[in-house]
Amino acid sequence: MEGEILNRVAQSKLLTFNLEDHYPEGKRVLFDVKDWLQEGFLLREKDFREKAKQHDWEQYQDAYVALTCSTDAVIPAWAYMLLTTYLSAYAKKVITGNLEQLETSIYQDVIDKLDLSEYKDKPVIVKGCSQKPVPQNAYLMITQKLMPVAKSVMYGEACSSVPLFKRK
Repeated sequence: MEGEILNRVAQSKLLTFNLEDHYPEGKRVLFDVKDWLQEGFLLREKDFREKAKQHDWEQYQDAYVALTCSTDAVIPAWAYMLLTTYLSAYAKKVITGNLEQLETSIYQDVIDKLDLSEYKDKPVIVKGCSQKPVPQNAYLMITQKLMPVAKSVMYGEACSSVPLFKRK
């Protein structure tokens, strides 16, 4: 038929990988230890241990937790380790750092477990623009994971993708 509009994107063998589809649900919590320090700077072991013992840890059930200190206090490694011993019974994951580092760590776990066999020898586009907080590092990690598998890797949308890698 002359003048018929063909949807070449729909007819292509291009596969789309959307990081947002792999976003693990669960509350993200930034746990700031500054409130447990004397004047926000001094960690007294006895007081710190008592606060940990009295704290309601159940509120972190199935949450992802980033332990941090927003002041310039020097927090010894054992303090974060102690908090982790309490959080581990409830939280899905505990790290030291900020929420972006937490999200990156979560995505690292997700990407490490992915089976990408369906993308073998296929052109793949990694979808950009997401509604969920997908960290920039997740795009780098999935690119590295796709390169040995996919025929080519692009970024964006099928109608306007940016070529990144093509196996020779």
